[in-house]
Amino acid sequence: MVLRPVGRINNDTSAAFQTRLSASVAAAGTAVLVDFSGVEYISSAGLRALMVASKQSKAAQGRLAVTSLTPVVKEIFDISRFSYVVQVFETPAEALAALG
Repeated sequence: MVLRPVGRINNDTSAAFQTRLSASVAAAGTAVLVDFSGVEYISSAGLRALMVASKQSKAAQGRLAVTSLTPVVKEIFDISRFSYVVQVFETPAEALAALG
């Protein structure tokens, strides 16, 4: 399953993002890929939503990964060391090949 959020993931939007992401993890069962090519910014609330979904996915023996980080989002991931929480891929094709 591939999700493609758009815009900013912050305090105003993170609850809806988490709800959609958690539902996708539950429905997909095996792998969920979040394509961040349309995301301009992610706050700590958005990162928390990813962390919760990652734990949910691992508990269900699934995988959660992200791809196509925009420069600002990539910088946020680098500073927060969030690539240790979820797998990060440069391109959707690379991610889909790895997630199988």
